[in-house]
Amino acid sequence: MVDQIPNLGREPEMLRTMGMSSMGDLFANIPDEVRRKDPLPLPPPQSEEQILSDARRILGANIHLDSRPSFISAGLARNFVPTMVPMMATRGEFLTSYTPYQPEVSQGMLQAMWEFQTMISELVGLPVANVSMYDASTSAAEAITCAVRAKSKKASKPDAVFVSERVPPHRMSVIENYTQGVGINLHPLPHKADGSLDIEAAATAKGSCAVYVEQPNSFGRLDEGLLDLRAAIGEVTALIVGVDVVSLGIVEPPGFWGADIVVGEGQPFGIGPTGGGPIYGIFACTQDFLRLMPGRIVGQSVDSQGRTAYTLTLSTREQHIRRHRATSNICSNETLIALMGAMHMALLGPEGLEKLALRVTASTRAAVDAVLSLEGVELVEPGSKVFREFAVRLPGPAREALSAMEDAGVIGGFDLGRWWPEMSDCLLIGCDEVTTESDISHLSRSLGDWVAGVEG
Repeated sequence: MVDQIPNLGREPEMLRTMGMSSMGDLFANIPDEVRRKDPLPLPPPQSEEQILSDARRILGANIHLDSRPSFISAGLARNFVPTMVPMMATRGEFLTSYTPYQPEVSQGMLQAMWEFQTMISELVGLPVANVSMYDASTSAAEAITCAVRAKSKKASKPDAVFVSERVPPHRMSVIENYTQGVGINLHPLPHKADGSLDIEAAATAKGSCAVYVEQPNSFGRLDEGLLDLRAAIGEVTALIVGVDVVSLGIVEPPGFWGADIVVGEGQPFGIGPTGGGPIYGIFACTQDFLRLMPGRIVGQSVDSQGRTAYTLTLSTREQHIRRHRATSNICSNETLIALMGAMHMALLGPEGLEKLALRVTASTRAAVDAVLSLEGVELVEPGSKVFREFAVRLPGPAREALSAMEDAGVIGGFDLGRWWPEMSDCLLIGCDEVTTESDISHLSRSLGDWVAGVEG
């Protein structure tokens, strides 16, 4: 295939300078068995009009989540973002700003970033936060490696990290990618039959570098037993907690019950699901982890005239210092989207955040009651307190139920068999602040029709 590339412009001259006679010589080190023999099946060159027409046709096949009742979440929220947020975020000083390495001309941007850190810190109950990560999964993985750096010399199990077995596979995959090959051994933390974390079993993590759990877990369960986790694992082991940020409007922040690091998906504040990205993750910690935490940090100080001033501080990323001394190879963050989150949180305020969390709780409770009224449908974790999501077991395959519900105009949830094959008859149903009574009625009716057909 490389031999078929035409020589254009100064390519022949460049090849001669390198002592080559063809494009094939340039790629000679690529084994012949992995080379493509046939040209790529691409259309001929198109005009701008044709390209835009094709793009509209392809994108038009997408189903917008707001076009019908939707109950798919699985980590992302179908939220309501006030129109003020995009209006402010598209102002030139926010939209076009790069990393403010020159604080003397970037005080506005730096202050906005500092305000975001402050809001996250207050939200999770910890004194330090950075200016965001890529998403919840990279936040979790970075938190684990950060904890190992901080605790390995004190821990009696310096290579061990314990992770809840309820962590969803896509997040676990990122964690495994981060920890493989660097001497970190991951161990599962078991849950009881009712879905709660086995605190007695968690005591085996005592002396390890870190424990990672999520509150709520991937089934939406709020586990009161986690309040006893700090005592079970001891003070040496770092406690890392993944959160649903909206839940903290009514749930006690993890920093208040012993968490050393709190991570999570910031997406419910400031931006919609966006097809899975771009989004942003949060990362906050205690003072003990400050110099080892990843990402950008904005500090507040005073200038030579005693005025409040802001600047990037404690830059320990590999683009700033020698690579072998860097705390993380994450060289960027999601500043613009994080600032959209700060704008959203500022518009809500403490009372607004509480009301938002209560709205999500109410819609979740209403959906649980409606779905459990159907014969043959039961909670995977009976009696559990849930937020935003809940898992139900069906009298047949979840994928078939979802297909039937889609035919009825409802996006019914997420097939848990895609995460865990043994749960192919289980459905994860997610609610949010935009879920209406009418949506829940459509969900119950369409699922009920499928159940009746299966049992009939």
